[in-house]
Amino acid sequence: GVMPMHCSANVSHDGDAAVFFGLSGTGKTTLSADPRRKLIGDDEHVWTEEGVFNVEGGCYAKCIGLSEGSEPEIYRAIRFGSVVENVIMDDTSRSVDYDDVSITENTRCAYPLEYIPNAKLPALGAHPNHVILLTCDGFGVLPPVSRLSKAQVIYHFISGYTSKMAGTEEGITKPVAAFSACYGEPFLVWHPMKYATMLAERLEKHEATAWLLNTGWVGGAKGRRCPLKYTRAIVDAIHSGELSKAEYAVDPVFRLSYPTSCPNVPAELLDPSASWSDKKSFLETQSELAGLFQTNFGKYASQATPEVIAQGPGKPAYPIERIDSSTAIAA
Repeated sequence: GVMPMHCSANVSHDGDAAVFFGLSGTGKTTLSADPRRKLIGDDEHVWTEEGVFNVEGGCYAKCIGLSEGSEPEIYRAIRFGSVVENVIMDDTSRSVDYDDVSITENTRCAYPLEYIPNAKLPALGAHPNHVILLTCDGFGVLPPVSRLSKAQVIYHFISGYTSKMAGTEEGITKPVAAFSACYGEPFLVWHPMKYATMLAERLEKHEATAWLLNTGWVGGAKGRRCPLKYTRAIVDAIHSGELSKAEYAVDPVFRLSYPTSCPNVPAELLDPSASWSDKKSFLETQSELAGLFQTNFGKYASQATPEVIAQGPGKPAYPIERIDSSTAIAA
């Protein structure tokens, strides 16, 4: 009767909680370590009738490119009592070169939860106000953020999409789509639809908003990863409620509603097609990823309602349209 979740969680000083679902490398640890909010945990939680709680007592952060300037809380948590792995360390100074990926890009550090100065101890929180599904889209065709309806939450939660990027694993030379149901397929006991339905029911009961947040590439695989400062600004706008007030457009292939403006984020970044100089290539890449979504969801379609199945990508049947925020929220 309780919902286990592969997610991170944090809470504001006023008690507003948020959870971030996602696979490795999508931003669970980074985005939940927010200096303006209290950290509940970065990877494993349970949603009960009272709220959410952490089941780990520690964090497991990726270290690649880590710096005090970009991620100060995580950087300062790496001290005596922490464990680093796959990193290169100077034998004399014992300093770690976080930019050295000669062993692997999957460099890591484990540290106790209390090493984060703003950790919430005991690691408990209220019912989430916002549920954020994270993806790192290496194809560069999904919007940086999309507002999700109840049926879309079920579809994308069951899909559990992200990308493996070139260099992260042996033999990976271009983006490869990766799907893991409920963002934790190897650990599921029940059919993914059971967990997805539990999530949708909790969202409705507690009037929480739901979002698909893409921390991946802008302008395709040859472009660049969405700057962290903009991803953080988007999350801030979710927390403040500003993003719910925005005007929205609808992607005609993935049917996702994305805002056309967000405080402290360039407007052109919010429309994935605007970052591609070659529009034909964008449409071809978008179509390729859409086909992968459709093939993957075929494994679960027998247990899904027609409404949920209809949230998957399709062929564009209409031009991109603009809708106001009230329509997006009602959807």
